[in-house]
Amino acid sequence: MPVMLCGSLAFDTVMVFKGRFQEHILPDRIHMLSVAFLVPEMRRNFGGVAGNIAYNLSLLGESSEILATVGEDFAPYAAWLDRCGISRRFVTTVPDTYTAQAFITTDLDDNQITAFHPGAMSHSGTVSVPTSAGVRLGLVGPDSREGMMQHAAEFKAAGIPFIFDVGQGLPMFDGAELLQFIEQADWVVVNDYEGQLLEERTGLSSSDIAQRCRAYIVTRGAQGSVVYAEGAAHDIPVVSPERIADPTGCGDAYRAGLIFGLVNALDWTTTARIASLIGSIKIAHHGTQNHHFTLEDIKDRFEAVFGYRF
Repeated sequence: MPVMLCGSLAFDTVMVFKGRFQEHILPDRIHMLSVAFLVPEMRRNFGGVAGNIAYNLSLLGESSEILATVGEDFAPYAAWLDRCGISRRFVTTVPDTYTAQAFITTDLDDNQITAFHPGAMSHSGTVSVPTSAGVRLGLVGPDSREGMMQHAAEFKAAGIPFIFDVGQGLPMFDGAELLQFIEQADWVVVNDYEGQLLEERTGLSSSDIAQRCRAYIVTRGAQGSVVYAEGAAHDIPVVSPERIADPTGCGDAYRAGLIFGLVNALDWTTTARIASLIGSIKIAHHGTQNHHFTLEDIKDRFEAVFGYRF
């Protein structure tokens, strides 16, 4: 009975500009902007919320299914998923499209210019949650607007508990629609910026949101995270990483830890600490699926950091 991850599969092309954008973008010429950057360093990574979470779950020994739409250029990613032992039986190829792709240019101050092509992801509303596949837990992550709304409704109608992870999809929804997601979901997870927007658009406080679902989880980067659940706010410390190489995908690694805790019926403090630990491992590596660990590694590191073993 797998976890069903509804969300994006994408290629991330990351380029590094060995200068500073501010030296090439003149404020008094912003209305006629035309710039070009030499980027001698470039990496192409496998990414997307569903893919990243599935990868981390596989390292933890948990099975998952991905519900996503991809393009005709997906073959290298498909081969990677196969090597990692990640199922793609519910990944659908849409003819005459590209897989979703992000093109990210970063300068020496870690400023970023990003262009995102949704491609086949725009067709995610054409596939439905396979509710007869023995799914025990779901996640609705950033995807097309239609896909997110449809999959949330399908999980709810089938009585399958699910996590609502609005992420970069938040601007697509108004307050009433976001409130509907919250009331359909069993758990809601956001970063601190998304949380602020979610609360502003719905007019709800953190405690209000927590009362409408089983738990409301807010990640806060270097300040750790907080879990609002069972009438309490559980403050979770950040785990210091070996180094900070690339924060991209840390949120997805954290969410994999949450899912692991939920499917193994762990308490919230332990669950969120596992999530924090996995995020700290990911941030020490470039790309979203280039880090490695085993469940025993996590248990050993967890005991070393928190003083007990789960």
